[in-house]
Amino acid sequence: MTNYDSVYGPAIEQFIQMKRKLGFKYRTGNLILIQIDQLAYEFEEKTSGITKSFAQKWGEKRSNESPQNRYDRIRHLAQFSSYLCDLGILSYIPKLPRNPKSTFVPYIYSSKEITALFVAADKLRLAQRNMHSSLICIPALLRLLYATGLRIGEALALKDEEVNLEENYLRVKDSKNGKERIIPISTSLVAVCKEYKYYREQLPIRDRSEYFFVNTKGTKCGSSVRNWFKRCLSDATIYHTGENHGPRVHDLRHTFAVTSMASMAEAGVDLYASLPILSNYLGHGSIGATNHYVRLTANMYPDLIEDLDITCLNVFPKYKNYEAN
Repeated sequence: MTNYDSVYGPAIEQFIQMKRKLGFKYRTGNLILIQIDQLAYEFEEKTSGITKSFAQKWGEKRSNESPQNRYDRIRHLAQFSSYLCDLGILSYIPKLPRNPKSTFVPYIYSSKEITALFVAADKLRLAQRNMHSSLICIPALLRLLYATGLRIGEALALKDEEVNLEENYLRVKDSKNGKERIIPISTSLVAVCKEYKYYREQLPIRDRSEYFFVNTKGTKCGSSVRNWFKRCLSDATIYHTGENHGPRVHDLRHTFAVTSMASMAEAGVDLYASLPILSNYLGHGSIGATNHYVRLTANMYPDLIEDLDITCLNVFPKYKNYEAN
């Protein structure tokens, strides 16, 4: 449990508990509120509510800080201050700066690139012995991400009991929005997972963890997965365009969503009737978060959805930021 030092400490702790009881993980918000507590302690704030001078000090732009990061910092302070007001504590609620527009566009892999990625993953080899390597799970993991649209964190958090290879489904519990969901999987993906599981069981591991994807020591896979993915990109001659510009592991999720939309359009399924289904499948918090994939699909497959009324693309407000994780 975090120890808070400022006068805001007890209220911060209650606020975070409330958020988590509502189903939010609130990890980023928690870190920001810890910083708020530290600054309040440093400036020896005495009042139980946020003062205007403290809010202005907190909202000052930091060196080398992005507009998005500053916006998020002030937004979390405003939410906490509003909570204090609801408790009957007089507190200054800072005005939010203009929300910076995101110019990020996800990378959508072509079918040729996906095939090349899988071939590269299958050919990976260790240069030297490593008892903590995640290499064993990479071929199956990449195929699962592409075939289900799971977030990388959700996939790595899967436990053996949540991967049902007899009835062909995954149970996702550790999701971004705190929503548990069932993901049906294809027989071909089941075959891949069974093959991975067979070879995993051959590892000389005394105490294997309960996680489905493990390294050669038997513990949960971690950050090394992204390093192996970059190796696959290089071997598949898919060139990385720079930090935060992809291609990334998370772009497999975007690719799944767009190709699913395209497949539905090709099958004659009404895209907007299918949005709630895809939204639940992806674990989005709202249909609006799924709607931007319709625009991406319209741009990438104009012939497939030429019959879709273009005015329908604005039924939902444009989502300003694509998922980052």
